[in-house]
Amino acid sequence: MHRKCPSQEDGREGRIVISIEPQVAKRENVFGVCHIFASFSDTFVHVTDLSGKETICCVTGGMRGKADQDESSPSTAMLAVQDVAQRCKELGITALHIKLWATGGNKTKTPGPGAHRQLSEPLATQV
Repeated sequence: MHRKCPSQEDGREGRIVISIEPQVAKRENVFGVCHIFASFSDTFVHVTDLSGKETICCVTGGMRGKADQDESSPSTAMLAVQDVAQRCKELGITALHIKLWATGGNKTKTPGPGAHRQLSEPLATQV
């Protein structure tokens, strides 16, 4: 993923430009996986590559909310999703698989308020 600066190709010294964008052809989709964990106390939006090993972006409701009680609200979740969508555009990701998670186990299996339509719609339209 290293590219040489034009000054290096001419024989002059320069710096190395590192690009983390995937190398793809035009009109080819670059996929990522968006894991959304929505509990009743917080909302996590975590984007990885297809293998799930490399984190591309991770934003929580607590990072975007002004008060502790707003961490799981739909409006804070939308702000988190907008940050994630902007970062995905910067890195050249054009398509996302969305996986929605809830607390589960012996607790409720219903996602929290940040996981409803307000969360997945902006992500689908922006990426």
